[in-house]
Amino acid sequence: MTGPAQPKDPRTSGRFAVETSAAAYAGLGLQFALAIVLFLFLGKWLDEKLGTSPWLLVAGVFLGATAGFYSIYRRLMADQRKEEEAKQR
Repeated sequence: MTGPAQPKDPRTSGRFAVETSAAAYAGLGLQFALAIVLFLFLGKWLDEKLGTSPWLLVAGVFLGATAGFYSIYRRLMADQRKEEEAKQR
């Protein structure tokens, strides 16, 4: 004999799951943009201090984009791994 059916958690099923993932991925876009802006200003500041204008600013933009992309990649791979583990259960 089986026990009573467990109610589904509304946060992890249906419409709520889609909204949660959409909000998380929107945050990733903001994180990507902030990484670029942060490294842009760091490069600009270093250019002013060292007199290397505009080379460190350009390097900062590329470094920020690389760091932001890597962060997004890590997050997506972790989410994919979690989904695969959930499917195997």
